[in-house]
Amino acid sequence: MTAPLRRWSIPVVAVLSALAVFAGPLPASAAPTPPKPSGHDSQPKELGDVIEAKNRDFVKARAALKKSQERQDELNVELRAFQAALNALAPQVNGIAAQSYRTGRIGAMSMLLEARTPDSFVQRASALDELNLVNAKQLAEVNAAKARVEQAKLALDTEVREQTRLTNAINRDRAEAKKALNLVGGTELTGGLVDATSPVARMGPGRTADGDWKSYDCSEPDPTTSGCVTPRTLHMYKEVKRAGFDRFVGCHRSGGPYEHPKGRACDWSLQNSGFAPWHNNDTRRYGNDLTAFLVRNADRLGVYYVIWNRQIWFPATGWSSYSGPSNHTDHVHVSLL
Repeated sequence: MTAPLRRWSIPVVAVLSALAVFAGPLPASAAPTPPKPSGHDSQPKELGDVIEAKNRDFVKARAALKKSQERQDELNVELRAFQAALNALAPQVNGIAAQSYRTGRIGAMSMLLEARTPDSFVQRASALDELNLVNAKQLAEVNAAKARVEQAKLALDTEVREQTRLTNAINRDRAEAKKALNLVGGTELTGGLVDATSPVARMGPGRTADGDWKSYDCSEPDPTTSGCVTPRTLHMYKEVKRAGFDRFVGCHRSGGPYEHPKGRACDWSLQNSGFAPWHNNDTRRYGNDLTAFLVRNADRLGVYYVIWNRQIWFPATGWSSYSGPSNHTDHVHVSLL
């Protein structure tokens, strides 16, 4: 699925381009930096910045998760200790309950009335008062132990919920960062020089209700040559231009296989005229951003595949290495369905 190599440039530029392919990217001093196209004076945030922020969020969430897990371990120890203390107090509670059942309020009154002397009455009253104090203290200890157990359980439940939230956040941030990077070809393709977002393209013509795309003939005048393009290719051309990519482009060419002769493909140069491999951050980023726009809007434009910088992208399979007759370091090729 290689794109034929015909160039829409003067012979001198074609020779320089061919030499550049064999000799590698030109040094920055070999060619002036072309001006940026309109609409690119104020660049949005780079994808690398977004991914860095996601990674920072991941690191913080992972640290918070670790602390939460440590807190959970501490709470488990406390909970076991509190439960053991509560279990140790159980016999005392049972004793108090049995004693209350045996004596009750009337039993205690009878105990006082049976006193034969004033001294024995006072002694028995004192004994009852002391017993009540002991019972009250023991019951207070039991209630405090119960409260600590309940608080530990609530804190433990809170930590478990927090861990679930943090784990979900970690997985979401990891997936979003990976998806965003993979969508535009990863750092190998872009070198980190790519916009984090792209303009949303208007829906192309011929999209059917089941999500397929209607076939079109080469019926529209090609704005880049004297040939023709399909209505969908013309729409894509206008949307790329509307997104601010105004450098040299050629679409139709006669003869040969693949999509150019059918009016279903365009080659988007990195230069204002002719073709030359990317040789600085400006030309590389232009190709990256244009590629990202096409890939991110593939479902709206009807993209068949994109080739750029030794990589090829299909909607069904994503990015993979490409080694056709052209390494596509001097233009972004896009074919339409």
